[in-house]
Amino acid sequence: MGIEGKVVVITGASSGIGRATATLLADRGAVVVLGARRESVLADLSGGIAAAGGTAVHKVTDVRRRDDLDELVELAVTRGGRLDVWINSAGIGPISRFDALRVEDWDAMIDVNLRGTLYGIAAVLPVFQRQRSGHIINIVSTAGLKILPTMGVYAATKNAVRTVTEALRQEAGPHLRVTEVSPGFVATDFASSMTDAAMREAIAKRAADIAIPPEAIARGIAYAIEQPDDVDVGSIVIRPTAQD
Repeated sequence: MGIEGKVVVITGASSGIGRATATLLADRGAVVVLGARRESVLADLSGGIAAAGGTAVHKVTDVRRRDDLDELVELAVTRGGRLDVWINSAGIGPISRFDALRVEDWDAMIDVNLRGTLYGIAAVLPVFQRQRSGHIINIVSTAGLKILPTMGVYAATKNAVRTVTEALRQEAGPHLRVTEVSPGFVATDFASSMTDAAMREAIAKRAADIAIPPEAIARGIAYAIEQPDDVDVGSIVIRPTAQD
């Protein structure tokens, strides 16, 4: 029960929800193992956590590469002696209308949002099975709960992860906890991945008007982690009160 002393891996840790979660969990005594593609940003985050008295290690990780995720698991087990929580937080959202035919963006969302989550699950499950304990947390989105124009492929990838999460929960048995967290509009750099300039501007403006800070999502993740081992928080939706 609780967070202190748990070894937690976070993908997509260099910014947004991943970064806020890493900072919060480290403040509460977790050993955080951070994966993302940007070495300098990861090093800055790890250093800041250490300077504040926490424990963090990091490794450059591209979730599209299975070997990277296997190595992130190995780092966590080597440095922490075990692995308690795996958070699939890496994600991108280059949204657009279907008739814009940005097929490369569709492929990228499938590779990062869906395939990257599956690769994370594949990397960590053997460890959790050996330990007979563990917790997988997948970050999905309210975009999959209310389907809107321009969100088709992005929402499809997130709903695919939602399906994966529920199936995994049912397969997991009594020793593995599985949680999905659906954020709404959050003040992150989500729009920076958008290749459609008009969509990037519209989403950034909407977020500026109503977005909640990523720390709000981090607190929801912490809530799921800190429950007793026999309590499985299956789904959490966290959105601004102003969001439709």
